[in-house]
Amino acid sequence: MKKILEISNLKKNYHTNNEEVCALNDISFDIYEGEFVSIVGPSGCGKSTILSILNNIIDKSEGSISILNGYKLAYMLQDDCLLPFKTVMENCLIGLRVNNNLTEESKEYVIELLRKYGLYDFMNKYPSNLSGGMRQRCALIRTLALKPDILLLDEAMSSLDYQTRLNIGEDIFKIIKNEGKTAIMVTHDIGEAISMSDRVIVLTERPSTVRSIYNIKLKSKSSPINNRKDPLFAKYFDLIWRDLNG
Repeated sequence: MKKILEISNLKKNYHTNNEEVCALNDISFDIYEGEFVSIVGPSGCGKSTILSILNNIIDKSEGSISILNGYKLAYMLQDDCLLPFKTVMENCLIGLRVNNNLTEESKEYVIELLRKYGLYDFMNKYPSNLSGGMRQRCALIRTLALKPDILLLDEAMSSLDYQTRLNIGEDIFKIIKNEGKTAIMVTHDIGEAISMSDRVIVLTERPSTVRSIYNIKLKSKSSPINNRKDPLFAKYFDLIWRDLNG
């Protein structure tokens, strides 16, 4: 596989009036084209901080980030952030408008995504008419409209109930794979990470560094729900649980 992102010795310090707090300390890993990678770790360890640095929302303190060959990143937030006074179609076009990339061609691309992923009949409806899962699908299409190569997913399903979370996990996984995208997902859910990912990166408590990286090699890897039934699922769950609680 082709390497498309290198993170080396990443460090992030936060400054208060009284002290300097190290959130991330010597974080290093690579991302390869077409991978789905999850980052897990204790609460407050800086998982989302890594995504914020990658997306240039905040600055790193030290280290290097190399995005190879001009690959583009896009950030999908924890909440769907759909504007209630705009239609599904208008919400999906917001990123294109902000970036001055709205053309007839890009609009047709969004319409095709809505058609492919079951929201075409709702394109002129408002977010209040959508279920939780449909709202997340809409948010993902809004992100895909920018034609990124790498998707950054920050707890993208945490606001959903368990059953909806499983179902939308299936949807998000299917859409990302169908569209040939690379994904980096932050999650607190070990099962979600194992079932969706090619690799799982486990972080330590703050100041956070990489404790372990697991290549998820299930016997019959398929969809996230089916992956949870794989006999090796429990093995990876136990290993990651021990890392997080050791």
